[in-house]
Amino acid sequence: MFSLRFNRFEGAQMNPLHNKDVDMGRRTIVKAAAASATAAATSGLVPGLQSVVHAQGSDRPEKTEVRIGFIPLTDCASVVMASVLGFDKKYGIKIIPTKEASWAGVRDKLVSGELDAAHVLYGLVYGVHLGIGGPKKDMAVLMTLNQNGQAITLSKKLAEKGAVDGASLAKLMAAEKREYTFAQTFPTGTHAMWLYYWLGAHGINPMTDAKVITVPPPQMVANMRVGNMDGYCVGEPWNHRAIIDGIGITASTTQDIWKDHPEKVLGTTNDFVTKYPNTARAVVMAILEAGRWIDAGLQNKMKMAETIAEKSYVNTSVDAINQRILGRYQNGLGRTWDDPNHMKFFNDGAATYPYLSDGMWFLTQHRRWGLLKTDPDYLGLAKAINKTALYKEAAAQLKISVPKSDLRSSKMIDGVVWDGSSPAKYAASFKVKAA
Repeated sequence: MFSLRFNRFEGAQMNPLHNKDVDMGRRTIVKAAAASATAAATSGLVPGLQSVVHAQGSDRPEKTEVRIGFIPLTDCASVVMASVLGFDKKYGIKIIPTKEASWAGVRDKLVSGELDAAHVLYGLVYGVHLGIGGPKKDMAVLMTLNQNGQAITLSKKLAEKGAVDGASLAKLMAAEKREYTFAQTFPTGTHAMWLYYWLGAHGINPMTDAKVITVPPPQMVANMRVGNMDGYCVGEPWNHRAIIDGIGITASTTQDIWKDHPEKVLGTTNDFVTKYPNTARAVVMAILEAGRWIDAGLQNKMKMAETIAEKSYVNTSVDAINQRILGRYQNGLGRTWDDPNHMKFFNDGAATYPYLSDGMWFLTQHRRWGLLKTDPDYLGLAKAINKTALYKEAAAQLKISVPKSDLRSSKMIDGVVWDGSSPAKYAASFKVKAA
């Protein structure tokens, strides 16, 4: 039986993981790193920081304080670091990172205007725009925040029975008939789509062969610990945290499903972009700079890990974050490997461009799994939601190159190629799909 709903854990305030004590020495190091990075930037190491580009004249931000929501995940880093390192100030704004408990909470606060923007699931933005992921509201994607870096975790109990990847999971589920429960983080979001695609690629229909529940990211580990699910798809650090705690194994990374896939976006309402276009552009520029800073080298990544591990952000130990951001993976069963396709926040600009084909892909999967009952205007919706012109304005100011096309081609785990053409045909082409 298939169940797609917010369960009783969605929006709950439980805190499953208590952060390790953080001594004053580490806090001092992080503060010093932030001060050093800002000082280095203003001395010319980061291009253009000495001139406040959008702080006055016709480009002056209409709104100077911008509340940006985030969920405790590693990929909130560029939003957080834009604030911590002061990249926002050079564009005449102040980013106020606001920690949220669940994606449903982020959605509601975006729709109500309590949040100006958010680090948010790509598919959530599209779901709200269409009214299939909560209240209907015209939405906007300003930029992609990162590529790659999520994973699918299976419980140690399943691993002990031989289920360590998609093929062996399918074999176990066929041999031992029972209700298998998997968790994702929001019904129209990225983690739901990665989970469904991965299961489908191995002949498991998430609509009929499993029960699917919705659990906020920081609560995944606690729920697996008490046996509420057999597996889940979520962002880091909650996959690596399950390995550290000895309760789960990594069955697949999401970059194995789709190399350089889009993940979180900077999402807002269309009303916000219309009312505050200069502010929206300034925010994009600040976060672009932060993403470029993070990806600039090992030292910056380690400083980022130290910062976002703090209680006010992700609230976990640094060792749960600092390995996978460098591509150093272990699966919890003794296998270790270096993955060049780990989480990227800039990747020479490629990780941040809001490709129309990326947005359209989520629509094809919403159609595949019955969240959309008919084919929408795939390209028209992507053009309305993804603010490519605004992104290009911001990128031009920072001398960041942009792709020649708004569509890109990618090969998925099952060998199927997605290139943005014939989306309706693509959505209907899968053997494993909703009835």
